[in-house]
Amino acid sequence: MTKKLFVGLAIRAAGFTLLTLTLTLMTGCSSEPTKPAESAQPKAPEAVTGSSALYKCYISARGWAQDAQPYRAESAGTKSHDGKTTEWRTGFASPSLHTMKFFTWSNGDISHGVDDTYSPTNSSTQIFNVQFLKTDTDKAFAIAQEHGGDKLLEKEPDTPMLYVLEWNRQDNALLWHVIYGADRETAKLRVAVNATTGEFSRVEK
Repeated sequence: MTKKLFVGLAIRAAGFTLLTLTLTLMTGCSSEPTKPAESAQPKAPEAVTGSSALYKCYISARGWAQDAQPYRAESAGTKSHDGKTTEWRTGFASPSLHTMKFFTWSNGDISHGVDDTYSPTNSSTQIFNVQFLKTDTDKAFAIAQEHGGDKLLEKEPDTPMLYVLEWNRQDNALLWHVIYGADRETAKLRVAVNATTGEFSRVEK
C-alpha cells in the first residue's frame, strides 16, 4: 500500500467517525426527555344523600330482578351531620324469586351481597314503592335538629350519625329514622321523619 493511499483511507475513516458522532449528538439534543409515568390519583371521597344512593342501587337491583323493590336503606358512615355519607347499604326483595339481596353504594361504586330468602310476612323486610320516597336525608336531618338534635350536637359535636329508611306498619308510612349514635340501642336520640310528606313524626328516644 502506498503512503498516499494510506493517508486517503485514514482521512475517510476519520470523516466517517466524525459524521457518526455529529449525528449522535444531534439526535440526543432533539429528543425530548422521558417524562415520568403519572401516578394514579386516588378517588376523592364522594358523599351523597340516602335517596340518591338508593336510586342508584335501584337501577342495579332491577338488573338482578325486574320486580325488585326496596325494603331498607341505611347509612354505613358513622359521622354525617348533613344527611350525606360515602357509603349506603340498601336492601331489595324480589317477590317472584322469593329472594332478597343487599346492594352497597360506596364512594361511587355499587356492589352486592348474596341472595337470601325473602318472606313477605316478615315486618322487618316490608317492601315499598320508591315513589313514596319524596323526602331525603338532608331534610330529615334538619327536622331532627329542630327536635333536640341541635342541642345534642352542640354539646357533643363528634356524635356519630345513622340514617335508616324502612316501612312502618304501625304508621302505615315510610319513615326516615335519624339516629344520634352508632346504633339504635345505644343512641342518645332517635327522631322519626315521614319520608313521603317530610313532616316530623315523633321522637323515639
